[in-house]
Amino acid sequence: MEPIELNDPAEIQQFLSKVRLTGKGFTSDALLGDVFEAGLDYPDFLKAEGEDPEASYDGKSPAWAKYHVRQGKRVFMVYGAAGRERRSHFSETP
Repeated sequence: MEPIELNDPAEIQQFLSKVRLTGKGFTSDALLGDVFEAGLDYPDFLKAEGEDPEASYDGKSPAWAKYHVRQGKRVFMVYGAAGRERRSHFSETP
Protein backbone atom coordinates (compact mmCIF):
# COMPACT_ATOMS: atom_id res chain seq x y z
CA MET A 1 0.00 0.00 0.00
CA GLU A 2 1.21 3.47 -0.80
CA PRO A 3 1.33 5.79 2.23
CA ILE A 4 -1.40 8.42 2.31
CA GLU A 5 -1.61 11.78 4.08
CA LEU A 6 -4.74 13.91 4.37
CA ASN A 7 -5.24 17.36 5.91
CA ASP A 8 -8.88 18.07 5.09
CA PRO A 9 -11.24 17.13 7.97
CA ALA A 10 -14.09 16.16 5.61
CA GLU A 11 -11.80 13.91 3.54
CA ILE A 12 -10.37 12.35 6.70
CA GLN A 13 -13.83 11.53 8.05
CA GLN A 14 -14.87 10.04 4.70
CA PHE A 15 -11.66 7.97 4.57
CA LEU A 16 -11.99 6.67 8.15
CA SER A 17 -15.62 5.68 7.63
CA LYS A 18 -14.46 3.17 4.99
CA VAL A 19 -11.71 1.50 7.07
CA ARG A 20 -12.60 -1.87 8.65
CA LEU A 21 -10.14 -3.75 10.86
CA THR A 22 -10.50 -7.46 11.66
CA GLY A 23 -8.18 -10.08 13.13
CA LYS A 24 -6.37 -10.15 16.48
CA GLY A 25 -6.31 -7.27 18.92
CA PHE A 26 -8.00 -3.96 18.14
CA THR A 27 -10.82 -4.33 15.60
CA SER A 28 -13.30 -1.90 14.12
CA ASP A 29 -16.24 -1.96 11.72
CA ALA A 30 -15.56 1.70 10.85
CA LEU A 31 -12.48 3.42 12.22
CA LEU A 32 -14.27 6.79 12.24
CA GLY A 33 -16.41 5.72 15.21
CA ASP A 34 -13.32 4.83 17.25
CA VAL A 35 -11.71 8.16 16.40
CA PHE A 36 -14.86 9.97 17.58
CA GLU A 37 -14.90 7.87 20.79
CA ALA A 38 -11.32 8.96 21.47
CA GLY A 39 -12.52 12.58 21.43
CA LEU A 40 -11.35 13.62 17.98
CA ASP A 41 -14.57 15.02 16.54
CA TYR A 42 -12.87 17.09 13.81
CA PRO A 43 -9.54 15.39 12.93
CA ASP A 44 -7.26 17.64 10.88
CA PHE A 45 -4.40 15.26 10.00
CA LEU A 46 -4.25 11.62 8.95
CA LYS A 47 -1.35 9.45 7.88
CA ALA A 48 -1.80 5.81 6.89
CA GLU A 49 1.00 3.46 5.86
CA GLY A 50 2.04 -0.18 5.68
CA GLU A 51 -0.09 -3.11 4.59
CA ASP A 52 -2.40 -5.37 6.58
CA PRO A 53 -4.35 -8.20 4.90
CA GLU A 54 -6.87 -8.18 7.78
CA ALA A 55 -7.74 -4.53 7.13
CA SER A 56 -10.02 -3.36 4.35
CA TYR A 57 -10.82 -0.04 2.73
CA ASP A 58 -14.17 0.39 1.01
CA GLY A 59 -14.64 -3.39 1.12
CA LYS A 60 -11.29 -4.18 -0.51
CA SER A 61 -8.38 -5.85 1.24
CA PRO A 62 -5.56 -5.33 2.04
CA ALA A 63 -5.59 -1.85 3.52
CA TRP A 64 -3.08 0.15 5.51
CA ALA A 65 -1.57 -1.26 8.71
CA LYS A 66 -0.82 1.94 10.64
CA TYR A 67 -3.06 4.95 11.16
CA HIS A 68 -2.06 8.22 12.82
CA VAL A 69 -4.96 10.64 13.31
CA ARG A 70 -4.53 14.04 14.95
CA GLN A 71 -6.70 16.92 16.08
CA GLY A 72 -4.73 19.69 17.71
CA LYS A 73 -2.89 18.11 20.63
CA ARG A 74 -4.91 14.87 20.58
CA VAL A 75 -3.52 11.86 18.73
CA PHE A 76 -5.15 8.49 18.05
CA MET A 77 -2.96 5.76 16.58
CA VAL A 78 -3.56 2.22 15.39
CA TYR A 79 -0.65 -0.15 14.77
CA GLY A 80 -0.84 -3.53 13.11
CA ALA A 81 0.71 -5.76 10.47
CA ALA A 82 0.27 -9.20 9.00
CA GLY A 83 0.56 -11.84 11.70
CA ARG A 84 0.77 -9.35 14.57
CA GLU A 85 -1.82 -8.27 17.11
CA ARG A 86 -3.24 -4.84 16.31
CA ARG A 87 -3.35 -2.22 19.06
CA SER A 88 -4.51 1.34 19.48
CA HIS A 89 -3.11 4.25 21.48
CA PHE A 90 -4.48 7.66 22.43
CA SER A 91 -2.46 10.56 23.81
CA GLU A 92 -3.00 14.21 24.52
CA THR A 93 -0.12 16.62 24.98
CA PRO A 94 -0.46 19.54 27.38
